[in-house]
Amino acid sequence: MNKLTAILVDDMPPALQLLQSDIESKHTDIEIIGTAQSVIEAAKLLRLKTPDILFLDIMLGDGTGFDLLEIIPDLKSKIIFVTASDEYAIKAFKFAAIDYILKPYSDEELAGAIDKVKQQLHPEKEQLEILKSALSHPAKKPQKISLHTLEKISVVDLDEIVRCESNSNNTQFFLADGQKIFVTKTLKYFADILKEYGFIRTHQSHLINTQYIKEFIKSDGGYIILKNGSNIPVSVRKRTEVIEIISSIYRK
Repeated sequence: MNKLTAILVDDMPPALQLLQSDIESKHTDIEIIGTAQSVIEAAKLLRLKTPDILFLDIMLGDGTGFDLLEIIPDLKSKIIFVTASDEYAIKAFKFAAIDYILKPYSDEELAGAIDKVKQQLHPEKEQLEILKSALSHPAKKPQKISLHTLEKISVVDLDEIVRCESNSNNTQFFLADGQKIFVTKTLKYFADILKEYGFIRTHQSHLINTQYIKEFIKSDGGYIILKNGSNIPVSVRKRTEVIEIISSIYRK
């Protein structure tokens, strides 16, 4: 069985040495064919060698991992992004639907990332653009989100998402043009990353984009009517929060 090849890029020598040691000792089906500690050093290396897997730190001393990908735009390697523990970075990766490992990582997390990347293709250009934009402007509302379905990756505008509905441990997205997208992640996953951008969870099974709210009906326990005519239930626990949000919308 042929070994997979890998190049590691990290500007922190201890982190680079630890990753190299972990791969060499615990993932013997991977052969490390080079390491680099900067964008320039990595670019020179990748012009000579194309690994099966590129372990790429996001923040490097002379630039970012995105600078490297722009220098080598036709890189065919599968990528495992590595990032330090940072709330904004984690959210950016979730919006782009791109896997990553978080330093310091566990043996299980590294093994999981390697297993996933063996089965996946190189990230789509649009995914990388979403990730780059979200990391470059962490305080700005993201314009797009990547939705990873069983068949493909769909990139949609946040403003086109009318609502999301829980389907067991999966989520159904309903878009303004009538399109539906089924994603194999929980509603809680999306509620957590979208709550700062005009989305509210009105019920255990429902997440809505507040810009599509038409009115709140107080009878029958309370429910929301959206501009497309959909009726969305409001749980007792969420009632006060929903009323406050809708009131603030009407005050604007």
